[in-house]
Amino acid sequence: MIITLSTGREIDTETDLSAEERHIVQKLYAWASVIDSIETFRDKRTQAVEAGWNDSGPVVERNVMREILKDIEKELSAKFKQKT
Repeated sequence: MIITLSTGREIDTETDLSAEERHIVQKLYAWASVIDSIETFRDKRTQAVEAGWNDSGPVVERNVMREILKDIEKELSAKFKQKT
């Protein structure tokens, strides 16, 4: 899967992320579509990173993963501002 960040940077999840990171990113994209606050997203992010893939344990957030998750937060911030 290719993710295009708001900066225009393209990230190929197959080559740029580990399997564990891909799992977390996919899970958080799904959560982002149904949550109602940035705080909820941050809680889900913390839970996902701590649990890892199939509860395999904590996953280290490398820069590329942090960039993706920061971009999701940016999109959510804009979405929640529109609602108010």
